[in-house]
Parts: sequence; C-alpha cells; structure tokens
Amino acid sequence: MYIIAGLGNPGAKYSGTRHNTGFMALDMISREFGIKINRIKYKAIIGEGTIGGQDVVLAKPQTYMNLSGLSILDLVSAYKVEPSRLIVIYDDIDLGLGVLRIRPSGSAGTHNGMRSIVYQLRTENFPRVRLGIGSPPEGVDLVNYVLSPFSKEEMPVILEACQRAVKGVELILTRGIQEAMSRYNG
Repeated sequence: MYIIAGLGNPGAKYSGTRHNTGFMALDMISREFGIKINRIKYKAIIGEGTIGGQDVVLAKPQTYMNLSGLSILDLVSAYKVEPSRLIVIYDDIDLGLGVLRIRPSGSAGTHNGMRSIVYQLRTENFPRVRLGIGSPPEGVDLVNYVLSPFSKEEMPVILEACQRAVKGVELILTRGIQEAMSRYNG
C-alpha cells in the first residue's frame, strides 16, 4: 500500500493558488484512476483505490500547509505504511514554472509543509514530486506570492505539469522511482 498526499490549504479561498498545486495534481490522479476523495479521516480528505495494481490512499491534509505533518503522521500510523511508501506532491518556488522534479528523498528546503512532515516523521527518506511554481517577482512577498492564483497564461503550464506528475506517480507505483525520475525529471 502507498499513501499519495497532495499538499495545499483547505477551503475555497485557497483553491487555485500556487500553494495548492499538490491538491490540483491529486485531483487529477483522482479523476484519472476513478478514486473518489470524499471521506474525512486522519485530519485529511481521503480516497482509497488501486493504481497500477497497487493499493493506494489519496490524501489531502486539511491542517493548513505548515501543519501538514500532523495529518501525514496520522495516515502513516493508521495504515502502517513505511515512509518509503509515502509519495508527497507539492509546489516548489525553487523550480521554474512547470518544472517537475521527482526524488526518492531529500531535505524539506524552504517549504513549510515539507518541514512539518519531515519533523513529524523524523525522516527525509520518502519520495516526493515537486511541481515548480517559480519564485516571486522582485518586491513581492513570498507568502502573498504562494497564496496568489496562477495567471491565465500560467494555468495551462501548471496543468500540464500536474498531468506529468500523474504519469510520474503511476510510473513510481508500477516501475519504480528511478524509472519515473529518468522519464519525467526535466
């Protein structure tokens, strides 16, 4: 079994913002594989199903970004899943808009949601799918930037990156992370 978590902030006010890119990608996974994300458990909205012959739990933590680790810890504990079988999808300001980066492990970097997960799990050894949202323009506050919506011009780029993330996650589950990295890291 795998847990696939998309990071974001709960509520309509944050829908479509840069910081909710993980939720956007998880919604695409949900549609692609017919897994309804509609039950509230473990401080998350979850759905259970199968992708590529693997049992999966899709999860959208509802704790707000900087406390994502609380929900992830509950999920990993409840489903008795090793961190190596947790895949976290999230936005990254250190990657250009639309750049996808799959990694088997690594530091949390500047991302508060990832910092929370690493702190709660006490490990950095879990796969992650980073979706580049670009860095804020000069003079724009980081918080305001990540909580702002994508422009009309940016939206097709990020949606295409999310679609590649869907395929990358499927490849992690069916062929392994090395294969997914070689195919989708651009």
